[in-house]
Amino acid sequence: MSDQYDVIVLGSGPGGYVAAIRAAQLGLKTAIVERELLGGICLNWGCIPTKALLRSAEVFHQMQHAKDYGLAADNIRADLDALVKRSRGVASQLNKGVTGLLKKNKVTAYMGLGALTAPGKLSVTAEDGKKTELAAKHIVIATGARARELPAASGKADGKRIWTYRHALTPTELPTKLLVIGSGAIGIEFASFYNDLGSDVTVVEMVDRIVPAEDADVSAFLEKAVKKQGIKVLTSSAVDSIENGKAGVKVGIKGKDGNVVSDTYSHVIVAIGIVPNVENIGLEALGVEPDQRFNIKTDGFGRTNVKGVWAIGDVVEGPWLAHKASHEGVTTAEAIAQELGNTDVHPHALDRRNIPGCTYCHPQIASVGLSEAKAKEAGYTVKVGNFPFIGNGKAIALGEPEGFVKTVFDAKTGELLGAHMIGAEVTEMIQGFVVGKTLETTEAELMQTIFAHPTISEAMHESVLAAYGRAIHI
Repeated sequence: MSDQYDVIVLGSGPGGYVAAIRAAQLGLKTAIVERELLGGICLNWGCIPTKALLRSAEVFHQMQHAKDYGLAADNIRADLDALVKRSRGVASQLNKGVTGLLKKNKVTAYMGLGALTAPGKLSVTAEDGKKTELAAKHIVIATGARARELPAASGKADGKRIWTYRHALTPTELPTKLLVIGSGAIGIEFASFYNDLGSDVTVVEMVDRIVPAEDADVSAFLEKAVKKQGIKVLTSSAVDSIENGKAGVKVGIKGKDGNVVSDTYSHVIVAIGIVPNVENIGLEALGVEPDQRFNIKTDGFGRTNVKGVWAIGDVVEGPWLAHKASHEGVTTAEAIAQELGNTDVHPHALDRRNIPGCTYCHPQIASVGLSEAKAKEAGYTVKVGNFPFIGNGKAIALGEPEGFVKTVFDAKTGELLGAHMIGAEVTEMIQGFVVGKTLETTEAELMQTIFAHPTISEAMHESVLAAYGRAIHI
């Protein structure tokens, strides 16, 4: 006899646990299935513990520059074991928090490997081999993703010298000479972290600029900043060969000129993207369709092509971000409740144009909407504003004058199409533009908004003014 639910969520990451809690809030009998740790990869091995490490590195960096602030700090050193212990402690605390939230909302948690066995049926295999059969009117797939491996067999991550993000989070030794393959958010964050701790860091990127998903001006600024910090950057370059040995990892890198140059590194971090976890969970038997990237195809509410099967988070179309997964979790839970007769919920399809992106390197990066190039490609005539942090009093007072805010507007309507920032605390500031885009703001509302002084956020205001030739402080 199967345990019967209204909703079963497979996976307890930031998409899964949020979907389960929202479904329970709406009065649906809800279960969640997790194979490892409640909270998923983001909370236990991704977003949260990496930010704990990066915060430690940021404080260490500031301590090394204490004299710039009229302070004296002697014999400064980083304790790698203590850094990792703090990071794991933060993750553990939040894992317990998610466990408590699920219990508070009366969500039943099953630990083990879950797989769809038939329409509305799901089997959970616990670590001891015991199977539990569950049934539900609706099943939400939220199984997340894993790190993409290098295609070369010799380059497989072993956790000793060749690392994925999980290995890089719990190092037993500090790399002396580190190669980071890939300059997306994960790669550049780890490059920043280990560089701050004193590793000799090189970043290799296949395309012609680092953080290629960002606006070109942001990429250019970041490349100059990290080079100034001592990080070596190799763009338009690719790993040609990789040999893992006891003394180090010998890597051949093909440059933009076509020549291959070999060097040996103490460690290598592979940060070349992710692969959705869609294998061995019963999708094929039910006929759930993948897209060309092997993500599950869904509509804007999370529905797949199979009735009663939904999907959210890193197993569906990107961007593959925790906050996007959480938003999808709420939308899908409300759409399920609506299908089950709840007339008080009115879910809206996901609008990918309003999803912010944040990268926590040094300096930080944040953006939302279209870049200048993408806006032009889409056929817009644009007005662009750019305001440097060096013109902002608070940034100068903080000793953080490096950075800028860039805004992109539709010249015809004044619609805010995109905003792009690099500098101190921009990951906190970006939400102002996200709210503005969600409210379909134009330059008029942003110009009339009063920004507190002195704050770095005043650079946001000045950027808008600059797009229309009205900036005050440049």
